[in-house]
Amino acid sequence: MPKTDIEIAQACKMLPICEVAREAGIDENGLEPYGKYKAKIDPSAVPAAANGHLILVTAITPTPAGEGKTTTTIGLADGLRRLGKKTTVVLREPSLGPVFGIKGGAAGGGYAQVVPMEDINLHFTGDFHAIGAANNLLAALLDNHIQQGNGLGIDPRRVTWKRCVDMNDRQLRMIVDGLGGKPNGTPREDGFDITVASEVMAVLCLADSLSDLKARLARMIVGYTYDGKPVTAGDLKAAGAMTALLKDAIKPNLVQTLEGTPALIHGGPFANIAHGCNSVIATKTALRMGEYTVTEAGFGADLGAEKFLDIKCRTAGLVPDAAVVVATVRALKMHGGIQKCDLSRPDAEAVVRGLPNLMRHVSNIREVFGLPCVVALNRFPTDTDEETQAVLSACRAAGVRVALSTVWADGGRGGEALAREVISLCEQETGHFSFCYEDDLSPEEKVRCIVRRIYRGRDVTFLPAAQKQLDELVRLGFGRCPVCMAKTQYSFSDDPTLLCAPEDFTVTVRSVRMAAGAGFIIALTGDIMTMPGLPKSPAAERIDVTDDGRIVGLF
Repeated sequence: MPKTDIEIAQACKMLPICEVAREAGIDENGLEPYGKYKAKIDPSAVPAAANGHLILVTAITPTPAGEGKTTTTIGLADGLRRLGKKTTVVLREPSLGPVFGIKGGAAGGGYAQVVPMEDINLHFTGDFHAIGAANNLLAALLDNHIQQGNGLGIDPRRVTWKRCVDMNDRQLRMIVDGLGGKPNGTPREDGFDITVASEVMAVLCLADSLSDLKARLARMIVGYTYDGKPVTAGDLKAAGAMTALLKDAIKPNLVQTLEGTPALIHGGPFANIAHGCNSVIATKTALRMGEYTVTEAGFGADLGAEKFLDIKCRTAGLVPDAAVVVATVRALKMHGGIQKCDLSRPDAEAVVRGLPNLMRHVSNIREVFGLPCVVALNRFPTDTDEETQAVLSACRAAGVRVALSTVWADGGRGGEALAREVISLCEQETGHFSFCYEDDLSPEEKVRCIVRRIYRGRDVTFLPAAQKQLDELVRLGFGRCPVCMAKTQYSFSDDPTLLCAPEDFTVTVRSVRMAAGAGFIIALTGDIMTMPGLPKSPAAERIDVTDDGRIVGLF
């Protein structure tokens, strides 16, 4: 009996991708196969139809191991399909950084996975490589412009554009390049971001067409002149060539779940650095493919869901019909004061102590954003009946819908109870969706709205450098843009050690960046890094390939 995720995935008999496309209503002329089991699709080949229901899956504040949000998203889609609903699941593409770092594979788990999981977790259809190439082409053109006479007057000390690589490589965070004399460029401080933190990734995920992609790329700011004027990719005449590299990457990728449910997997910005959602094009395409579209946003609801709702929905004109908040007993125990090494030990009282974290996320979804909501309790084998019942009873006592999810062990069958609750939400409850803040607030006021309304903190401190950067962005006309908070995923606050539901804390914004192409201001807090590092024992050490070409140890 297969037990690991990769063993379960490799035992699956996949449908040819053309059959999956037919079920999704995609004409074969709009299908661009990448082998037998994955394909690019032309969104224009999906017939226009009345949009289906959009379901957002988010989660409580996670533990370092993750709480099964992707697994729940996939299992919910399979559960809806088992109940006769035409459903599509829409996910982000995994980054090679986490795949080879801490978490291993990122295509779901157990019997709720998308396949072929090895391809999805590794190179897939090459989207990330194209994004990295476009990012680094712009960096090369920028430095070449300085080398060839610097007609725009770019100040090398104020270059903001970084190179990128889709790997956790802390050695590249801060570098000096252009050494070796005049033929090798202008020496300057430089650095690398991980590809998922590149603005090119955010632009691709927020663009709604190829022409919009090119226009957004042209607006990206790469640095400033000696007299303080912003320099864009358009000024460097880079947008056309970058678009050429991305013309295929902008098309969504079609794969399937273990149970044959159509799955669109496209784009992958991190939620603690960027906006943490799959592409607008993939979501809108999926909404035309059936009755239900199930998607997720990264990390806890204070990060991914807030950005999905305040940035992606604002940009794309999307309105979710309902939200699912994934919770686990082990995460609640950690928020209740139990150390990670002791999470497998039964402790219902610790679960109860951790419940305020769950209730705050639910309250934010229902009261701040005005969306109908259900809690999905993702059950793990180590959970006891007493611990599970403590969560179910607390939710019901608070008037919160809740369903037990066993999709890891049971696949779509284990998601049917959750699927029934989601259907009931869509058919019986009407949301009154609203944003956390309005467009006409200042950037500082927008950050305060997020901190006070979502995190429940007392206030925000802007360090002098951050305030200076904000003042300059307002002067340049970016004051109405939404805000993308770069923050630890492990706490409502900017301090990862403040667990559960902290209050009366202050968030410190240490620096600010403008993502003019993506259309949002990035506020960096705490020690958040745009280039992660590998752990002491990386997942890469356990990944191998057998003599017959079979990948093992991926997860």
